[in-house]
Amino acid sequence: MGKTLFKLTSLNLNGIRSATTKGVEAWLEKAKPDCICVQEVKAQATDVVGQFDTLAGLNGHFQFAEKKGYSGVGLYTRHSPSQVVVGFDGGEFDSEGRYVELRFDTPHRKFSIISAYFPSGSSGPERQEAKYRFLDVIYPHLAALKKKREFVLCGDINIAHHNIDLKNWRSNQKNSGFLPEERAWMTRLTTEGGLVDVYRQLHPDTTDACYTWWSNRGQAYAKNVGWRLDYHLATPALAAGALRAAIYKGEKFSDHAPVTIEYDFKR
Repeated sequence: MGKTLFKLTSLNLNGIRSATTKGVEAWLEKAKPDCICVQEVKAQATDVVGQFDTLAGLNGHFQFAEKKGYSGVGLYTRHSPSQVVVGFDGGEFDSEGRYVELRFDTPHRKFSIISAYFPSGSSGPERQEAKYRFLDVIYPHLAALKKKREFVLCGDINIAHHNIDLKNWRSNQKNSGFLPEERAWMTRLTTEGGLVDVYRQLHPDTTDACYTWWSNRGQAYAKNVGWRLDYHLATPALAAGALRAAIYKGEKFSDHAPVTIEYDFKR
């Protein structure tokens, strides 16, 4: 971690086995991120060990869901962490594999990168209630963490914050992912919660270019009928070092696109 520039990617894989058949590892070889946060690994430890525990020279750390073929997060890194923290709530959401944190602490600074997968509520009211429960427990966790250390949380947040974050905002106001309560939570996180939506700091006005997820229905991808669901959320000191952001659409590894931001962490 001695160098200044740090390249950090987030990607919902929609299944690690699927994404690796679509060329994600070859892309990582070329893109050369320092770390990539992945979500929806959709695999168990037995599936990953010896096959996907390293990708393109990056070492992986994971939290798997108890349920097979569901959820799961990982964080692949070029650098050796000082500590690996798997999970955050010790209960409902740890069993779903939604949080892994790598700490890169030095005598001078406490610094973490987090890969997180926020629940989707689109399958029905029961999962929407679970989503609200998740938001209720992750907020105080992040607030407490912010008091102790600098961090960037990367992940599929499953919320489009503003009208410019999705194509059809008018027709989605009663749909999960763009509900008033979800958007209010994001507003709270990025105001009194003190975290910075780093992509929006760099690109405050983009609409069509900002989407990171497209439905598999119809021709959503071809017509760019998308949503911005994937974020870098950083403490202000780290966000201040963000230099440039890129959403890679040259290849399609899953129904999400990778979001890469380069930081100068010595600023």
